[in-house]
Amino acid sequence: MSKKNRRDNPLFAAGLVGALGIQVAVCIFLGYWIGSYLDGRIGTGRGWTVGGILVGLAVGILSAILLVKKVMEESDG
Repeated sequence: MSKKNRRDNPLFAAGLVGALGIQVAVCIFLGYWIGSYLDGRIGTGRGWTVGGILVGLAVGILSAILLVKKVMEESDG
């Protein structure tokens, strides 16, 4: 019998999905927070806040892709 792979565990998959969601949410929140701080300091409307949210979303998605890529590489080896 072959040894059961860690990737086959449903709790591992649930943990990975949860970590991805938290990671993206934290990046969006940090983008919002930095953007709203810059809006308060510079006072140019809501441009920095919206830009911060979009940059946070992009960074969150990129980091999620990198995390999934790393997990998939570890499971192959």
